[in-house]
Amino acid sequence: MPVRLRMAMHGRRHNRIFHLVAINQRTRRDAKPMELLGIYDPALKLGDTHKTVKWSVDRIRYWLGVGALPSKSVVKLLECGGILPPDSKYHPKVSGPKFGTESSKDSSSGSTSGLGMTSATS
Repeated sequence: MPVRLRMAMHGRRHNRIFHLVAINQRTRRDAKPMELLGIYDPALKLGDTHKTVKWSVDRIRYWLGVGALPSKSVVKLLECGGILPPDSKYHPKVSGPKFGTESSKDSSSGSTSGLGMTSATS
């Protein structure tokens, strides 16, 4: 049974929260997960300056250790939180610049260090 680490969307429209879950990859997005690993709230509350992430680092590392594959959005979130290094094997590989095009000279790599996120481990 292939296991993925991915986001499940909950909450009302314009007030979404995302659960980081370990789930069978063949099930639908909001199906019952095997395990809830964390909660990501992208909305800024009144007076807050950072987005909130609460997760269980030990359980995330366990699932990665037994072979669960994280989705692209989960990889970005885990890299911002310092759980995965930026050059991890889960990081999507960027293809090199194509020769003979003007846009290849303007290629810039995005930095995820300035997202303004705080994390709370439990």
